[in-house]
Parts: sequence; structure tokens; C-alpha cells
Amino acid sequence: MMPLAMAKAGERVVIRKITGKDEVRQHLAELGFVVDGTITVVSELGNLILQVKDSRIALDKTMANRIMI
Repeated sequence: MMPLAMAKAGERVVIRKITGKDEVRQHLAELGFVVDGTITVVSELGNLILQVKDSRIALDKTMANRIMI
């Protein structure tokens, strides 16, 4: 396992674990970041731009480090 922040642009990854406080995990789940969910890294310049289901979401590196792939 490694943090999502280490994924490269164009990679499709599967979420294995989400760490952090309950509120943080709940917020990420509401955005579509769930365990066993597949996401695609669109861009990694500065913030990560991620394709989650039919949406594109920007996450900063700190938040991306809480998502393990």
C-alpha cells in the first residue's frame, strides 16, 4: 500500500484504506472516496485532480496522503 499522493497522472487505482478522524473519512466518503472504489489520477500538479465516478475532484497532498492505494 502507498498514499494516493504518490500516484502518477493517468493511473487508475483502487482505494484500499482511508485513515484520519471520523469526520474526515465521512467527508471523503461523501465525495465518493470509498474502500474498493476505483479512481483515476487526471493531474498531479500542485493539488491532485481525480476522476471519481462521473466527477472531477481536487485534493491537496495532505488529504491525498490519508487515502491508501
